[in-house]
Amino acid sequence: MMMFRDRDDAARQLATALGQYRGRHPLVLAIPRGAVPMGRIIADALEGEVDVVLVRKLRAPRNPEFAIGAVDETGWTYLGDYAKHVAGSQEYIDAEKAAQLEVMRERRASYTPVRPPLDPAGRIVIVVDDGLATGSTMIAALHALRAKHPLKLVCAVPVAPPDTLDKVRPYADEVVCLSAPEMFYAVGQFYQSFPQVSDGEVIKLLGAMA
Repeated sequence: MMMFRDRDDAARQLATALGQYRGRHPLVLAIPRGAVPMGRIIADALEGEVDVVLVRKLRAPRNPEFAIGAVDETGWTYLGDYAKHVAGSQEYIDAEKAAQLEVMRERRASYTPVRPPLDPAGRIVIVVDDGLATGSTMIAALHALRAKHPLKLVCAVPVAPPDTLDKVRPYADEVVCLSAPEMFYAVGQFYQSFPQVSDGEVIKLLGAMA
């Protein structure tokens, strides 16, 4: 089983795997919050720019770490094939979607004065997360970005289970994943250190990159 010391270690290894994009001014888009410090490291290594793509997972009832799907800023929703069974009702899904859209509105309002969003049109876009479990948020991010006409759309993650990678591939032009273990319970199990990243840290990072 491949282990990473922390997100910085994972980011440096991902940057090496993405070396073909160095010097091509890629746009590295991190899924907040955990992947934002990683995005900065990867963008610096590839001589590109970094920004965030806002998507939110839809949380299962009584198990907020488990995603039944995800939603992007436009309201487009990806649902896992198990979503309605786990959620119990369409009403729960609708309420959870509304709650996550409000979180994204608040985050965009706090991020934009620090760093207005960069346009992905016509650019090599690399979407980074610290790992995939269900893949829901990555799928929502890739779907949202495809509509903005990037030159190439790349998914880049340190670790994900094989079946999740199969779900993600149709949404990306390329998937770069350093480790795809069959025995997968949570992203954090593959990191020796996996602390939460706060909104304040994200805002500070975006400000430093503006």
